[in-house]
Amino acid sequence: MTKIKHAFAVCALLALAACATATPYQPAATGKGYGFSEQKIEENRYRITFRGNSSTTREMVENSLLYRAAELSIINGYDHFIMVENDTEAKTTYSTSTSPAFFGRYAYGYPGYYYAFPYYAYGWGWGQPYDSYTREVTRYSAVAFVTMHKGAKPSDNPQAFDSREVMENLRPLVLGAVPAGS
Repeated sequence: MTKIKHAFAVCALLALAACATATPYQPAATGKGYGFSEQKIEENRYRITFRGNSSTTREMVENSLLYRAAELSIINGYDHFIMVENDTEAKTTYSTSTSPAFFGRYAYGYPGYYYAFPYYAYGWGWGQPYDSYTREVTRYSAVAFVTMHKGAKPSDNPQAFDSREVMENLRPLVLGAVPAGS
């Protein structure tokens, strides 16, 4: 394989890997807006949202929302928060392609050079009538209205969460492995 073909293959694999990465725990940027955002409504009341891309599971979106609520309550000097209202929405879209999108039909390069990957990969280059495929894409968004409070959480309210305990328990799921002392 020539250096140019090798470089092209590496770039293509990196591009595919980037597409398969779940939304990290981060502030939502303008544009696509994946990540968390919040809006202060009253002194101790916020609306918090977490939007995930198509590689982010529903569970990860909901865990990230809870983690942000706990983090925000601690930042503001509170000990626990109450989920007054929350909802998770799934948005599913379908895209159909009528031609293979990776290397072309069955060959790339000079006639007679056939590569196995595009031929055997799901949905790529099986010939007529299989040259079209439909891809289902689901993105999850979660929103919650929370109130933040000082002192011990009320034990009789199932919607009340201890902020420090939530952060401790969800940190490995939301942030991944965090080095000790961080």
